[in-house]
Amino acid sequence: MDGMTRHQHHEQPWRVRIDGVDGQWYGAGVLLDDRYVLTCAHVVKDAGGAPGPGPAKGTAVRVRSVACVPEWTLDAHVVADTWVYHGTERGDVALLELDGSPGCGQRTTLWRAPISGGSVRAYGFPARAPHGLGADAELAGSGGREGEWGQLKKIDADGPWIEPGYSGAGVMALDGEFERRVIGIVVADFLGGNTKAAWMLPTETILYYVERIREFCDGEPGIALLGGPGNGNGSGDALLKDPLQRALTTELAHMLSGDSSWSGAVVLVTGRATGPGSSWLVRLARTSDAAAPPTADGRASTRDTSLGFGAVDAAYDARGRTTDEVIGYLARRFGIARGGYRAAGLVDALTHRRPPACVIVDGVDQAVDSERLISEVLAPLARRARARGIRLVLGFEEPPPGDLPYDASLDPRPLPAVEQTDPGGQEETVTPEAAHEAVRLLARAEAHAVRAQQLPANRFLEPPRLPVAQAPRLAVRLAVADTADPGGELGAVVRRARAAQDDLTRYTAALRAMQSACTELRVTLELHRGRATRLIGEEDLRLLELYAAAARALHGVPIDLAAAHRRVPRYIAEIDRRVEGRDGQ
Repeated sequence: MDGMTRHQHHEQPWRVRIDGVDGQWYGAGVLLDDRYVLTCAHVVKDAGGAPGPGPAKGTAVRVRSVACVPEWTLDAHVVADTWVYHGTERGDVALLELDGSPGCGQRTTLWRAPISGGSVRAYGFPARAPHGLGADAELAGSGGREGEWGQLKKIDADGPWIEPGYSGAGVMALDGEFERRVIGIVVADFLGGNTKAAWMLPTETILYYVERIREFCDGEPGIALLGGPGNGNGSGDALLKDPLQRALTTELAHMLSGDSSWSGAVVLVTGRATGPGSSWLVRLARTSDAAAPPTADGRASTRDTSLGFGAVDAAYDARGRTTDEVIGYLARRFGIARGGYRAAGLVDALTHRRPPACVIVDGVDQAVDSERLISEVLAPLARRARARGIRLVLGFEEPPPGDLPYDASLDPRPLPAVEQTDPGGQEETVTPEAAHEAVRLLARAEAHAVRAQQLPANRFLEPPRLPVAQAPRLAVRLAVADTADPGGELGAVVRRARAAQDDLTRYTAALRAMQSACTELRVTLELHRGRATRLIGEEDLRLLELYAAAARALHGVPIDLAAAHRRVPRYIAEIDRRVEGRDGQ
């Protein structure tokens, strides 16, 4: 055993191997303490073990240590009511109780952590590797909408990969805030040509099935919304029978789905006047919940109104909570220890997290100190969300404050009556087809404007903030108007879409003007530097300083056009003064 392997073994004594009574090994497990071992149900089954009826002991398997000193081998039995095996992309976990104590003094903490990204390592026991072999992988979020396994992707094309013998192995984070912490177990592998993938069961899902492991768990749940999906107005998929609730769900699901490139801050007005309020939001968030089975709230019952497993990294209901409680939850959920749970440290960590986070905060205006929550935490996050790739969802019972920066709105209220007639007082007749086309064209224009803004050259220019996207809200109102068209709202939708198109036209014109100004100033600066070289010769310190200041403004990050508009003329004026002075001699 080489020095590195010994070092790894001493650092990871929770690694154990699951053997059959025939001495063959079938998988791996996590030693929780001197009594319990966590593994996959199918590993126990393959090794010849089985649960007994009721509290009775079933057929034993053998657990062998590979990282404790000295090594040991003990028989173990399935703990009553901890065997979960569906034979599908769900569950597959069992808790074993050792027949004796190994005396390691080991205690392993299983961490509830986001599974949307990061590097991990699993240490399994493939064929011809009785002492184990590590395989590195990348967390890849959902393993499938209808399942509850997180996907793992291979990192090193030439390195070891997860195969039979890895099931039940602890999945240990290699980077990020959860580095060297166990966040789940391997449950399956897949080899198909050049495609190499595997799946893990995260700690939250394991805890859902095996309550007995709660004492070994730490970290915050991903979905911590306080309100239930039903509040007297229906629950689960029953909410989708209401056209408004379904439209809101569909739009937000599209924005947060793994197939969408959307990022930014979206504001929801869930107010009391909309019937079920935020029930639809709770239901949607729970379709991604790692701590609930897929059928609990209708996950995958309708693909356009559900999210992939683990798609939401954190969801919290701020109603009746303080800013410090919100900060504390988010800091613990993302494993952020630095900064003493202060707002600035949290915002900095979340805006630099990779992959970017998907966060829901509901009931923002019902927090104990909502103004502080917005000013210190949510507004700074919202301001940087799109540039950093964050998906931030903010729920308000009443319209949000006017100075809150956000990128899209899902305000479910009807459009103002003043928009439902033209300036001449004549009501415009609009067909559903024309309204749908107007919203479709607007959505395409908004997506084009986002892509233009995010081009590196334009981002460095620090263009003005994009107008708030109107297409998502108009799509919601259109879905309702399609069923009844209350008060001629189809016409109001079309007029709002046209106005939004005009705003985008002005925005893109301003962006092009900034691009042109930057190009013109750069060309002008270099032309006059060449002129100075020809007419004056070697530049002195004053000219060099003026040129450098103008060049910094035009080539720095971000580009400072305002400063460039001042500094380039100063440089030119100094050249003119020198040239005129020579001509006068």
